[in-house]
Amino acid sequence: PASEVTPEQRSKCKMVNFGIIYGISAFGLAQRLKITRTEAAELIDTYFKLYPAVRKYMDDAIAKARETGYAVTLLGRRRTLRDIKSRNATARMAAERDAINTPVQGTAADMIKLAMVRVSRALKEAGLKAKMVLQIHDELLFDVPKDEVEQVKEIAVREMTGAMQLDVPLEVSVGVGSNWLEAH
Repeated sequence: PASEVTPEQRSKCKMVNFGIIYGISAFGLAQRLKITRTEAAELIDTYFKLYPAVRKYMDDAIAKARETGYAVTLLGRRRTLRDIKSRNATARMAAERDAINTPVQGTAADMIKLAMVRVSRALKEAGLKAKMVLQIHDELLFDVPKDEVEQVKEIAVREMTGAMQLDVPLEVSVGVGSNWLEAH
């Protein structure tokens, strides 16, 4: 059960998940997890056997980028990949990683920007004093008077979850504190 997963196990699983999606080699994964190259290769093989759709996504993303010369986000923003057909293996592999990652990370960037516009507009329309002060990856940080906290929480959740219509639920968690650390 998820409740029994230790922080160390979670950290290692994140290394495997993100490492594989970012194109990590068995050698690189072995170094990070402090295991043998053979064990790392077995982990990677097992991962793709358990999640064949991930391999298909990666292969399809690379093939499409080779065909078009770019990767695209869900909102249609393009990233040109000049080296996707390069004979230089290092340059080509970097472009292939970009072909895989751009639709995901680029779409996440698009989503947070849409959310920022929506939240900012809603705060202004509500006549609140709260200010959005910082964006950190998929997080937004606000400076909020105490008497506006509940209203700002409601606005942030509503506007962030409504930023884009997806086939999967978009979840937002809210933390409150006198500083960023306390809010986590």
